Amino acid sequence: MAAARKTPKFIETSLMGLGLLNTPMFNKGTAFPESERDEFSLHGLLPPHVGTLDEQVERRLRAFRALTDDFSRYTLMRDLQDVNETLFYALVTRNIEEMLPVVYTPAVGEGCQRFSEIWRRPRGVFLSYPNRSRIEKILNHPRYDGVRCIVVSDGERILGLGDQGAGGMGIPIGKLALYTALAGIHPLQCLPVLLDVGTDNAARVADPLYIGWRHERVRGAEYDKFVDTFVRVVRKRWPHVLLQWEDFAGNNAARLLDRYRDVLPSFNDDIQGTAAVAVATLLAAVNLTGVPFTEQRFVVYGFGSAGLGVTKLLCQALVAAGLSEEAARARFYAVDKEGLLVEGMEGMTRDQAAFARAGSEVQDWPRGEHGVGLKDVVERVRPTVLIGVSGQAGAFTEDVVRAMARGLDQEHNGRDVRPVILPLSNPTSRCEAKPADVIRWTDGRAIVGTGSPFAPVEFGGKTHKIAQTNNSYVFPGMSLGIMSSKAKRVSDGMIMAAASALAALSPTQADPDGALLPPLESLRNVSMSVAVAVGRQAEAEGLAEIKGQAFVEAVSANVWEPVYLPYKRR
Repeated sequence: MAAARKTPKFIETSLMGLGLLNTPMFNKGTAFPESERDEFSLHGLLPPHVGTLDEQVERRLRAFRALTDDFSRYTLMRDLQDVNETLFYALVTRNIEEMLPVVYTPAVGEGCQRFSEIWRRPRGVFLSYPNRSRIEKILNHPRYDGVRCIVVSDGERILGLGDQGAGGMGIPIGKLALYTALAGIHPLQCLPVLLDVGTDNAARVADPLYIGWRHERVRGAEYDKFVDTFVRVVRKRWPHVLLQWEDFAGNNAARLLDRYRDVLPSFNDDIQGTAAVAVATLLAAVNLTGVPFTEQRFVVYGFGSAGLGVTKLLCQALVAAGLSEEAARARFYAVDKEGLLVEGMEGMTRDQAAFARAGSEVQDWPRGEHGVGLKDVVERVRPTVLIGVSGQAGAFTEDVVRAMARGLDQEHNGRDVRPVILPLSNPTSRCEAKPADVIRWTDGRAIVGTGSPFAPVEFGGKTHKIAQTNNSYVFPGMSLGIMSSKAKRVSDGMIMAAASALAALSPTQADPDGALLPPLESLRNVSMSVAVAVGRQAEAEGLAEIKGQAFVEAVSANVWEPVYLPYKRR
């Protein structure tokens, strides 16, 4: 096994003048010293002042804070990333809590919707259906020789915003920015990919600025063949690359993951990342609820790929805690657009059907136009946990939330049992409930976690911290651990290891009034813990090529820091 590589003391490059300044990974802007301005023909192309990275960060931070809306800030940061990547990552890593909502959710949602109007410089790879015969030639270019991580989307289910076509590229770009900012994976090892198979979003197609392929979505056998060609070429080009599937719609998300998870080490963040961070949050919340984990009852609202992923991982955690698989499944009530999932309903997948309730159990329950609705489920089940991954803004109404709190009061005879309510849908405009409302409707008792950031809520003379149950707590560290161990595949055990590692870092372990999850500014340390846990689990399951101390060294060696190094001319 190779020993950990040493941090380079300088960088060799053959780039000169404008070529150097126009290469984001190598540009230092005003921080080029006089000696490098001499050697690389930069005099006259830069103002005479020789600055520092610290000064540049301060300059960009002032510009960032002077803007009045998040879309303008998002555009500023995208432009900076395309001009000077070291400065971009220095700015983000030094101001994680402030930058995260802009670089990724929730601002990335509008960034995808308006991607075409702000697109300026190439980043990542657009593989369009008309270019399907050129995929191998495109990806074989030497510029991609160092790639070790790919995030790919087809843009059909962007957050809770639906089909954004080519604008969906904002998601792979944003995800990989967090690979680097939060886990230190080198930017040149990261490749965002958009599979442009058209769009069914009429507004995008009608927009004269739209940069994607103006065609209805390719589906069926043609779509599968296109994706298969992409995966085949990727596997041939980079046999050990990590492939993260992102924001694929409906059945495609689970279907593609199942088809290719043994072909390349791959995972779907919407399914598995969401599941890991939700499970970690719930494991932390159990410390505060007054109900043991194995006695919790879960209502999951929105039972597509994300809801199913959360449920399956929670079920795995319940089995690990001592329940049988049948008993664990019985703790869940899944509600989708047709109401509570009941045996015999049409259109359910096999995985969804495993969590459907028996018809005899619910035959006397009230039914509306769409089956047994959320409020009726809550009143009958008296859940301790309510999870929203539906993309339906306001779905957790006052009636639903008050019914949940009232049911727990009745069941426990007034004993202080705190409900856990997780409206996880992104962006903020799609959140199932606002935390301030949930806190008020439960008289300050609810434990709340959301997918997007929300400010603390003041109620009853107490400050209620809102856990941002965001996948960024998990997927950067998972990716670092998978990459550093050279895992052959990403197992369910590795996903559970990530969730457990995050839960172990919860401030509630020591403080009952603490936040459910660690502070955002600690995310780089969180990612290291998650990476080690994932790699260790891969080793335990016989999936890791790099093991033991060599793995620990590999994790350290794979962490890049955004600092300027001296240049030498090649």
